[in-house]
Amino acid sequence: MSLAGRHAVITGGGTGIGAAIAARLASEGVRLTLLGRRLAPLQECARVLVAQHNAAVDVHTLDVTDADAVDAAFSALSQPVDILVNNAGSAPSTPFHRLNADTWHATLAVNLHGAYYCSRAVIEGLRKRDYGRIVNIASTSALRGYAYVAAYCAAKHGLLGLTRALAVEYAGTALTVNAVCPGFTETDLLERSVANIVDKTGRSEAQARAALHADNPQQRFIQPDEIAGTVAWLLSDAARSVTGQAISISGGEV
Repeated sequence: MSLAGRHAVITGGGTGIGAAIAARLASEGVRLTLLGRRLAPLQECARVLVAQHNAAVDVHTLDVTDADAVDAAFSALSQPVDILVNNAGSAPSTPFHRLNADTWHATLAVNLHGAYYCSRAVIEGLRKRDYGRIVNIASTSALRGYAYVAAYCAAKHGLLGLTRALAVEYAGTALTVNAVCPGFTETDLLERSVANIVDKTGRSEAQARAALHADNPQQRFIQPDEIAGTVAWLLSDAARSVTGQAISISGGEV
């Protein structure tokens, strides 16, 4: 089954994993709507996709933690949604005894509540169509615990729970709901994590990077195009019976 002509909405679509997914789907003829908080990265991503793939791309700024804004953004889309990729996220790092309530709530808001708001906005249409996909970009933090990111782990565990619940609830329709769970991935978010380690511990950049990929048995970081390829497979007809899954892309860590 060709994905050409399908309409995919990608949150956090301007950079990193979101941009890699957008590029892969554009190469397969998918019409794209990219959402994110910052307009400039969205516009730059769209420019590249048009130049490289002659893609049909719309971009809109959106804070996925704002329920009313999410509803308004999805209501304004010019084409029904076939595919939703919940990719927006943030991963602040701090020891738990220093984790304040504001950071806790903000982390759950972007990583979990945003996916809920966006999924709620499209579910009525998806459950009635002959094709539908929701892919939640989770993390190995949805599958195990990590020190210093308690709020992020809690949010991603919650996102996986939401994934499994929706998969069961809508298994009688053509909609599938899955989670992709990458390990540490070579993105701007990773670079900020490395900088944080260097700043807080005095380690060199090389030492910080080695510490982050130490848990990966392949001793490397995941590349965004690996995640994009997995997402593309989940969207394909070959994966029509794959739902409620947590697919770990972590070099054997999980």
